[in-house]
Amino acid sequence: METVFVIEDDISVRESLCGLLQSVGLQVQAFAEPVDLLDHGRSEDASCMVVDIRLPGMSGLDFQATLAQAKINTPLVFMTGHGDVPMTVRAMKAGAVDFLTKPFRDQDMLDAVAAAIERNRAHRSTEKATAELRAHLGTLSRRERETMLLVTSGLMNKQVAGHLGLREGTVKLYRGQAMKKMGARSLAELVRMVEVLGLHAGGNRAEALY
Repeated sequence: METVFVIEDDISVRESLCGLLQSVGLQVQAFAEPVDLLDHGRSEDASCMVVDIRLPGMSGLDFQATLAQAKINTPLVFMTGHGDVPMTVRAMKAGAVDFLTKPFRDQDMLDAVAAAIERNRAHRSTEKATAELRAHLGTLSRRERETMLLVTSGLMNKQVAGHLGLREGTVKLYRGQAMKKMGARSLAELVRMVEVLGLHAGGNRAEALY
């Protein structure tokens, strides 16, 4: 079940939101202010967060920045009774899914939360796929890795052979082994994998940037 964290200091609004979200089958945890959630220590457990922009202590925007610094990518939906254009722009540029002005329609909130949950699913799916690619990368030998990076940089087998001081037939062998271990069905797919991993061929030897 998807979990939504609600951060709202007004107890009546907080309880109303919890009821709304639970009515569509979502699990909800509510907090009066950001410090309560941070002390809770489970920010990454949420599928999304619904956050009031004006809160006691840490503001919603400051909370957003704190999450970003901690590399927590949980999508945020902001709400406010006193929003302004600069505040909205700042929140959206920092990655907020939506910025709703009170009083908002229940459906608008449900739509925003649904979009945030979908973004979270997509992000986690991408993270899982990247982790799997890194695991495959770890199975490559040094020569297989070097060959893969040079081939995906656009060099022909003959050019790669010249770079690495190998026979062209040996390069073809390493290339085939690399594709098999990475699970790539084509050179184009291998190129995409290398891009996802943030790798490149540098200098006279293949190097990886992390």
